[in-house]
Parts: sequence; C-alpha cells; structure tokens
Amino acid sequence: MSRGCKEEAVVIGGGPAGASAACILADAGRPVLVIERDAAARDKVCGEFLSIEAQTYLAYLGIDLDSLGASRISCLRLVRGNRPIEVALPFVARGLSRRILDEALLQKAECRGARIVRGQAVTSISANQAQVSIAMGPNMSIAAHIVFLATGKHDVRGGKRASAGAMNDLIGFKLHYRLAPNKLQDLDGAVEVFLFRGGYAGLQMVEQEIANLCLVVSRHRFEQVGKSWDNLLARIMDECPPLAERLQSARPLFERPLSIFQIPYGFLHAPDRSEPQGLFRLGDQVGVIPSFTGEGISIALHSGCLAASVFLEHGRAASIFHHRVRSDIRHSIRLASALNRTARHAAGQQAIFHLSRLWPAAMRHVTALTRVQESSMRNVLLAL
Repeated sequence: MSRGCKEEAVVIGGGPAGASAACILADAGRPVLVIERDAAARDKVCGEFLSIEAQTYLAYLGIDLDSLGASRISCLRLVRGNRPIEVALPFVARGLSRRILDEALLQKAECRGARIVRGQAVTSISANQAQVSIAMGPNMSIAAHIVFLATGKHDVRGGKRASAGAMNDLIGFKLHYRLAPNKLQDLDGAVEVFLFRGGYAGLQMVEQEIANLCLVVSRHRFEQVGKSWDNLLARIMDECPPLAERLQSARPLFERPLSIFQIPYGFLHAPDRSEPQGLFRLGDQVGVIPSFTGEGISIALHSGCLAASVFLEHGRAASIFHHRVRSDIRHSIRLASALNRTARHAAGQQAIFHLSRLWPAAMRHVTALTRVQESSMRNVLLAL
C-alpha cells in the first residue's frame, strides 16, 4: 500500500462485520484491502454470546467453533435480587472471546486472498458519487471504488452516524475472570443475566474456562458511585448476592475492566438519497441492538455478508443494501430497545421478572423476536 494508491474495495475495521465481508469478496475473486487499527487481536467490550444465527454464518465462513474452544450454553438464568428464573434456550449457543473470534475471521479472510493491514488507523473519509477517499494520517491516502465501513461503535470523521433518538447515556464494562472450581461448575452451560438498579450484567463462559462479565449501566448510576469501577461492582453485588457468590474467590484476568461510553443503543441507520453509493455501513455502523439480546455479533455477520452479496450483484448500490439491512434488523432493534428502556427502571425490572416467572416461555418468545430472521439469512446465503 503506497501513498495515494487506488483500491477497488476497502474494508475499514477487521471485526466480524468487516472480516465477513472481506471473506465473501475474496472468495469471489475480488481484490479487497482490510484496514484494522489494532496491530494485534485484543479483547473488546462485548457479551461474546454466539446465537444460532451467528453460528450459521460462522460455519458458512469456515470457522470451527469447537477447534477454537468455544463454550456451550443451553439455558438462560434471569436473576433479580436473590431470585433466579431459569429457562432453556431454543438453541445451543456458544461463548467465545472477541480476541479469538476476530483473529480467526481475519485469518480466514487473509487465506482467501484479502490483504490485511494492521496497526493503521483511518483518520477520516470523504465520499462522492465516483469514489471514497480515505485518509490515514498526513502522509497516507487511498482512493477506493467502494468502502465497507465496519468500525463498530467508533465513528470516523466524515462518516459519523446520525444517532439522534438513540440511548447514549449508557456505559459498558467488561472483565474476564478465572472462577473458583465450584463456581465454574455452577455457571457451566448457562448465561446469567443480573438485573440491578440502573442496568444489567451478563455472565457466561467463553474459551479456556474463562468467565466473561459484561454489564451496562446508566451514566447517572455510575456517577452516584463516584465514577469508580470498584464501587460500582461492590454495589451491584450487594443488590445481586448470586453474582457476589459467583465471583467469590474469582481472579480477574485484566488489570482493569474494559469500558465504552455513550453506547447508542437503538440506533438504526436511515438511508438517505443524498448518500454516496460507494459507502456501505456494516455492523454497529448500521444498527446497534441492546446487548442483553446476544444478537450483536449475528447482526454484524449478517450485515457483512449481505453487503458483500449486494455489491457483487449490483455494484456500488449502497442504497439497496441499506434498505435491505434496515428491513432485516429494524423490528429486532426496536423491540430490544423498548425492553432495554423498561429494564433500566426498578418497576420495569420487576414487571419483566414477574412476567418471566409466571410465563417462562415469554423469555423464549422474546429471544425469537429479537433475532435476525431465518428468512433474511436464507436470502443472503442463497445469493452467495
């Protein structure tokens, strides 16, 4: 890659959305360049839950979850205070850290012929109807025929999302733990969701008997505890004794938790006629679903595969892709966002908990309604 070079297709971001698009394009024999800002794979704030939809796309892309050591998850436990409710999931989910998953997908893309550039950050983009210009610092620029913008929840100057109306007062935290042997056995096979004042937390196993704790909390609640992670976790464990019991004698594997601020839950990209046709938004750049659904990675993979298939069939027609992906994910995001708003308040949490206790199948119905629909996935896979 040289200064002022020209590329046919550039993917900005090497996560599940970007890497899946790169795999499809490279399989079709199209030259594709992936620009990943991190020099090496790293952990990210993510629940690391792989639904059956995510597993379907990963299998199509050649990812063997068993060989990567992914955990198996067959039930959901909803916990409020001291009271748990358990229900079987309608599928066997998997747990795998983003560090392992992202690296596996990038390696697949590279093996198929994609060029991967790591440790380079895109500083800005500008687009017109002929091309997309990519700036990478003062001395590097690329002119691309088409760009797949897959930078997750991080915006790029010149391509910022219009996220008005989305919830952006939320903070996400994530920490991996090595649990005590008896606690490990209790968690095995389950994802536990703990409801607490101002947010919720999810705990599940990933590879190598590691437990992932990922939580979302309102900025107001975080400020109430002095903007301290230690204080926040202590308060949450006071409210949720089962979580305190699960983490008893656990060893944190990060020096400090990973965090992300102003998560735009509920964001859904609205196609605009004035948008340049060569810029395709993928993953969280096209829609952000609340994390408790466990469907974020599925949406990322779906958007990446759909964008690549639309480009291969229609060329630079990003508007076709944006309308299709919006249709595929809008109902899931809107329902999940309404539930997320409800779950942030004590009365709403109590209503959700009582409904789930009286009608356990309700959780399974919600699980189904917040997923990427099978018909949408089938249309994409048949087109590839």
